[in-house]
Amino acid sequence: MTDFKGIRMTPELYEYVLAHNPPLLPSQRALVDITRSALPGVAVKQIAREQGPLLAFLVRLTGARHIVEVGTFTGLSALSMAQALPADGKLITLDISEEWTAYARDAWHGAGVADRVELRIGAALDSLKAMPDEAHIDLAFIDADKEGYIDYWEELVPRLRPGGLIVADNVLFSGQVLTPGTSRTGAAVDAFNEHVAADKRMDSVMLAVADGLTLSRRAA
Repeated sequence: MTDFKGIRMTPELYEYVLAHNPPLLPSQRALVDITRSALPGVAVKQIAREQGPLLAFLVRLTGARHIVEVGTFTGLSALSMAQALPADGKLITLDISEEWTAYARDAWHGAGVADRVELRIGAALDSLKAMPDEAHIDLAFIDADKEGYIDYWEELVPRLRPGGLIVADNVLFSGQVLTPGTSRTGAAVDAFNEHVAADKRMDSVMLAVADGLTLSRRAA
């Protein structure tokens, strides 16, 4: 029997966690509010509030200077990472929506980090394949269509520098990974998780953060 040491996350406990994490910067808080008011039907696509500080922490921890993000939405994750980059760092973010990323562009400009962020509109897989083949990426964040995760992974891993990090979001997908036969997207995420666990090039750990987060370090 597995020893479970988790705790039920109540709204009050979640607020406690947020209160003991680095607070969102004013530009980040404003983007959260704008996304919720302008795009209420899809605002759930935005990363959880605790994930922005975590991504920024990982940028600083790894000393990342070259970041690739798959899935921009309204730009909160890119904003969080770009603000943690050194002045000469670069973040390339990939998305297919001009509408959603318009909010991102405004936020990056308002926060003074637009010079660190390059948005590429189009199919993310095509954009990844067009990148240099050699290992040059320090950190990658995957938070896009779940059916494409394995393909994105396979394009990113060879381009990671030794010790480089891939962060994949939504790896629990609201628990649907436990019943992949009833959910096409849940099945795709489950297949991705199995793919990652079997990849000997990477050292990986899955965390119960938000909707599930996997951290994978390039080992070979």
